[in-house]
Amino acid sequence: MEFPQELRYTEQHEWIRAEGDRVRVGITDFAQDALGDVVYVDVPEVGTEVKAGQAFGEVESTKSVSDVYAPVSGTVVERNGTLSDAPETVNDDPYGQGWMIVIEPTDRSELEALLDASAYQQFTERESGTEA
Repeated sequence: MEFPQELRYTEQHEWIRAEGDRVRVGITDFAQDALGDVVYVDVPEVGTEVKAGQAFGEVESTKSVSDVYAPVSGTVVERNGTLSDAPETVNDDPYGQGWMIVIEPTDRSELEALLDASAYQQFTERESGTEA
């Protein structure tokens, strides 16, 4: 299981990567592993307003359908259109080509409330019962 140090995480298993004034968002390695084979990804159109903690899209796998939550509030300024033709990219490269949206945050202080890699790893260990 990967927990890249440069990312921030939510307890709903999303990650963000700060890129200047914007943040790139996707689901974590832990989330894609729990979901199984991803067969469909629904992400909002550019210009959509999202609110921290609220669902902005969903991921459908062979096991279930799960909402994806915005880690910060803001405006969607980019979406990963390749996921409509290749949703399995979320499984193959969750921290790279499997990203979902880019948000221009309205309140950058919301980033501070997110988990760092160490805290997220500890959270997933508690959640899955694999805590040492």
